[in-house]
Amino acid sequence: MGTSALVTSVTILLIIFFLFREGFGIFSSPSVEKGYVIAVNKANPVGTLHSEEIKKIFDHEITDWSELGGPKKPITLFRISDITKYYKEQELGANLELLPQKLNELLARNPGIIAFLPDSYLPDNFNGKILKLENISVLDFLGGKEWFPTAQPSAQFGAWPLILGTLYVSLVAILLALPLGLATAIYLAEIADRRTRDILKPVIELLAGIPSVVYGFFGLVVIVPLLKDTFDLDSGQSGLAGGILLAIMALPTIITVSEDALRNTPNSMREASLAMGASKWQTIYKIVVPYSSSGISAAAILGIGRAMGETMAVLMVTGNAAVIPYSILEPLRTIPATIAAELGEAPTGGLHYQALFTLGCILFIITVATNLTASYISRKQLKAS
Repeated sequence: MGTSALVTSVTILLIIFFLFREGFGIFSSPSVEKGYVIAVNKANPVGTLHSEEIKKIFDHEITDWSELGGPKKPITLFRISDITKYYKEQELGANLELLPQKLNELLARNPGIIAFLPDSYLPDNFNGKILKLENISVLDFLGGKEWFPTAQPSAQFGAWPLILGTLYVSLVAILLALPLGLATAIYLAEIADRRTRDILKPVIELLAGIPSVVYGFFGLVVIVPLLKDTFDLDSGQSGLAGGILLAIMALPTIITVSEDALRNTPNSMREASLAMGASKWQTIYKIVVPYSSSGISAAAILGIGRAMGETMAVLMVTGNAAVIPYSILEPLRTIPATIAAELGEAPTGGLHYQALFTLGCILFIITVATNLTASYISRKQLKAS
């Protein structure tokens, strides 16, 4: 037993170490992919740019260097694919051997230029100035409002919409699932006859074995159209659809664990309560439920864990929109859905890859914090009882 516990503990620690090692690598890197640089004319006084500023420049939201503390000159955007606008193919050489020299000339004669270039094309005697790009900070990552990891030249890693989406969906799921699950558990443990219990409990437990993608199809066919018609939405794919679907998925766990906890209440406590004149409902409310509060809290923790960690079903019914949700009726995207949708397309070791691991770290921290809070509440309830 001791060896098994040691191996399990070491394995968990190694998983956590690997997760955080990969995730925290993003905070030591600028938002421009490795192998590329942002260059300007040597006389340009601007020396540092933030990822959001780079995005606004290349989105034509910032059009003059004076907006960045530089001279009053219009900004000229340049990507390597634009080289043929300035030089004929013959001038670049048969094998582009003259391209570095032409880039030098272009940067020297265009004082307002900003160029996004592969560093392999820079000549040894480069006449331009390579801008220093600020590293992605923890605050930028957590508080950023845009998640656009494939944007060029500067990827946007704002996790705030994904964090909000995860919390919204999980909150709706647990608010729906916990009261309904607890009520069903009380019915099975305290009210239903043996025959009814023997029929219902296997059916409820069977629901836990249904694949999540099947729940997702059910959500698309039933829940999404229902919400669309009920609330007159453009699309029923929303945070509410995800919350309802997760509530359904979490119910078997909450019901099963809560029912087992309720049935473990000693019969002597029920009999003593009834002997003192309490009704059956008063006995359930005043004696059975408080005695089983620890098990009910465990059921809530497991239900929340199911809600926060679910991927495929949520991806199918929430609209998969990485934007800040201002209403639970709007499309959104959760952290697990983002990791599942994007990890296969992220180059190993790149910024996008590291950002997805960082999302995994955030999800881990949220889950641990939720579990610790629920455990603390459970201990207080046990002391009070």
